Amino acid sequence: MVIGKNQYWAVDVEGSGGSPPELVELAMTEIADLKLNGNRRHWLIRPERLIQPPASRIHGLTDADVVDAPSIIDIADDVLVWLDQAAIIGHNVRIELDIISRSIPDWKPRVAIDTLKLAKALRPGLDSYGLEKLGVALGHSDEAAKRSGFGHHSALYDATLTALIFIDLMSTAPEGRRANILRDADILDHRQETLL
Repeated sequence: MVIGKNQYWAVDVEGSGGSPPELVELAMTEIADLKLNGNRRHWLIRPERLIQPPASRIHGLTDADVVDAPSIIDIADDVLVWLDQAAIIGHNVRIELDIISRSIPDWKPRVAIDTLKLAKALRPGLDSYGLEKLGVALGHSDEAAKRSGFGHHSALYDATLTALIFIDLMSTAPEGRRANILRDADILDHRQETLL
């Protein structure tokens, strides 16, 4: 894996609750040299099908919130400008990979770091590794709310919290081991398949 310029996008999505789910919110925030640099993107997205009530109860978005939002087709090129061939970070990043790949089939990130895997490896023994509880345990929830202007289950808040957790975990990791730690948390690294 090429770490290169130490630049990553922390990404989070919220879905419609359908099967398969459609994007209703997408957010990303950039990390450069283990710092948030203020570069972020955030979209509400109008799905083709209605948002299911159980999904609305989780993220708070309703059909009325996205009725005037662009469709995924309307923003796909903009998303690709920022995320194509990017190194992305997500908490249980497989969800972001699956829903974005299904929505934008041309999207191909080069790296997908899972902060859930990172946290379990670098902070063993915590009571919970869910994003919200991990944010509280590491002391980043308030800063994520302040920086994003939102709360838990908003894609921008969750992307910001994921970025802060990543920065915390990697800043305290020994520099000589960081490349290996990142490789182990990259779910696109083909060596992961040989371990199954």
